[in-house]
Amino acid sequence: MYTYETLQVGDRFTATRRITAEDVRKFAELTGDDNPIHLDPEYARRTRFGRPIVHGVLLLGIISKVLGRDFPGHGSIAVALACRFLRPVPVDSEITVEVKIAEKIEKHRHIRAKVYIYLDGKIAVGGEATLIPPSPETAP
Repeated sequence: MYTYETLQVGDRFTATRRITAEDVRKFAELTGDDNPIHLDPEYARRTRFGRPIVHGVLLLGIISKVLGRDFPGHGSIAVALACRFLRPVPVDSEITVEVKIAEKIEKHRHIRAKVYIYLDGKIAVGGEATLIPPSPETAP
């Protein structure tokens, strides 16, 4: 676990994950977002993407998982998350999430982190998150 005291500007973390058609189906079922661009290969084949793509908000959820479970980890609270979707992520792709500590905000004891999702070495999602990192009292 990382805390405000132990995190330093420049610290980074990466995690890799494959997003399957089943992941996308479950997300669509949970949220009700059954846009055929995500679920129907025949429909998606006729679009500019040529195949089903992962929901953007599902990708943000994976960033949230990394922030809340991996880095900084359990007990982190997101204050803000702002991202741009720069390229589509096809269903059944392997992505890499990267978090880089950009700033420590002493006044509120928050951190600002750059967040990225890479697909084939290129940025698919880019943005930043402001977080309250875990405190030593909340360590598992």
